[in-house]
Amino acid sequence: MIIVVYLSICLMWSVSLLATLYPLYLLYPLYPLYVMSIEAHGPGLLQEVKMADQSLLSESALGWSIFALVFLVILSFCWVYIRKYQSRQESEVISTITAICALAIALITSALLPVDIFLVSYMKHPNGTYKEWAESNETRGQIEDTVLYAYYSLYSILLFCVFLWIPFVYFYYEEKDDDNINKCSQVKNALKYTIGFIIVCAALLLIGAFLPLEAPPNQNGTQWEKMQYLFEELGNNHGVPALSFSISSLTLIGMLAVITYTAYGMSVLPLNLIKGTRSVVYERLENTEDIEEVENQMEKIKAKCEDGRPLSSRDRRNLQEFEDKLQVLQRRGRHLEIAESHCCTKVGSALRPLKILLGIFFILFALLFVVALFISNLDKALHSAGITSGFMVFGTNLTNPLNELLLTLQPVFPLDYVLITVITMYFVFTSMAGIRNMGIWFFWIRLYKIRPKRTRPQALLFLCMILLLIVLHTSFMIYSLAPQYVMYGSQNYLLQSPMPPGNNTTWTTKTCDADAPQDECTVTRSYLFLHKFWFFSTIYYFGNWAFIGVFLIGLLVSCCKGKKSVIEGEVEADDSDMSEDEYVH
Repeated sequence: MIIVVYLSICLMWSVSLLATLYPLYLLYPLYPLYVMSIEAHGPGLLQEVKMADQSLLSESALGWSIFALVFLVILSFCWVYIRKYQSRQESEVISTITAICALAIALITSALLPVDIFLVSYMKHPNGTYKEWAESNETRGQIEDTVLYAYYSLYSILLFCVFLWIPFVYFYYEEKDDDNINKCSQVKNALKYTIGFIIVCAALLLIGAFLPLEAPPNQNGTQWEKMQYLFEELGNNHGVPALSFSISSLTLIGMLAVITYTAYGMSVLPLNLIKGTRSVVYERLENTEDIEEVENQMEKIKAKCEDGRPLSSRDRRNLQEFEDKLQVLQRRGRHLEIAESHCCTKVGSALRPLKILLGIFFILFALLFVVALFISNLDKALHSAGITSGFMVFGTNLTNPLNELLLTLQPVFPLDYVLITVITMYFVFTSMAGIRNMGIWFFWIRLYKIRPKRTRPQALLFLCMILLLIVLHTSFMIYSLAPQYVMYGSQNYLLQSPMPPGNNTTWTTKTCDADAPQDECTVTRSYLFLHKFWFFSTIYYFGNWAFIGVFLIGLLVSCCKGKKSVIEGEVEADDSDMSEDEYVH
């Protein structure tokens, strides 16, 4: 047990140290490039190189400093979020640290996307020419590789959490529920079940490593030559396809979670804020009347055996049902009494106008999100290169409002960072609203309920895993919403205009898109890393249509529903006495 706690704490501190010191480590390798530039151009250009050096370091440091600050905010948010939902009586150090670290890593990975876009955008001037410090292909490659190494690190930690650490901690607590089992057997059984996840991870890495992205150049060669070509490609790509395939496979599960929970949460959260809750006074009065009615029914059944006659099996069954119902109503009455006297209820009533405004903002943001997604999918359906290209679109054919907004904000860093953070947090909050309303299900079997201060360690790990996969899918969703922004940021390039013979050559500035020359526009590492396999992009395309459909259905259902109870989800028939005491005290 001590070893497991120690490893959890080490994981948390290593993640913190990585995100804090990583920017300094990434900037350090750039120094030799400037020394080489000085030696190559001579001392006459020393001042110019120094200015380029300062410009590069200041702009890179700005992007990474914002990233480090966002990391601290993310860590604090995850701590408060997990502590809010964990059970008071069943809280465990290991599950808490595991949930906080895994969710923080997922959010940090999504926070890396604006840094990637910022660096490729600031390599160029608005007129389409490269800045002095970015004129060398080697310098540009070095800068982009630093981002790629960051993705390497964070995605590797995510794979470790998803396929090893979270399953191990989950099965560790599942075994803990069994009586008369020692710690050694508990750890051994947890490792035994975790091996299955490790095998799946190894299989995904192997498939991604040897799945050919392009056909071998010599189609008539021997099988050995084809195998040799695959190994050479694996060495040249430094394992990027293997990791990309594994992460993309996880995002497919995240896509299902987004379709199930996020799409429904995006409709239910704003409408609940707008509609508000029922009056606690009216609910107490209604609950008292229900208690009196149940007691009268019980008295009628008990009156049948006053003369000593035994009750029939049907009457005994009805009596038991009424007793159970009475117990639930009495617990509900105690919760309503606490809610009526609680200061949060009074403050919530005072802040009712603010909740309505927040609900209107959320529903408008959701509609903007869905409209942008619909336009992007429609553009792919009408103008893409086809299903075998992953529905890649060349050029800008339909105006996407979110894509244009991000491109407008991107030059004024960190405004686009703020918007990406808002989108990610919106995903988390709406997903949490969907999970709270639906619970965690495996097909038709309900596994866990998620409630503040009453969530078991196993349910907390499940919740963390779902949120991790949802946040992991956020990068793909943002690409679907703003493909040009994710691929190239605000980069422009110069295009030579055809002129009649004898006239001077003219150059026009164009926005970088998928049809731009490769040496004129630098693609973000995020796009290259996460879009290597066209069939994943094809699945995401159809998943986006499913997301839009589920959102519209959820919006219709939420509109038809009435106001929710002020103690929604706090009292249910299968609650134990322990959970009741836990909430009351």
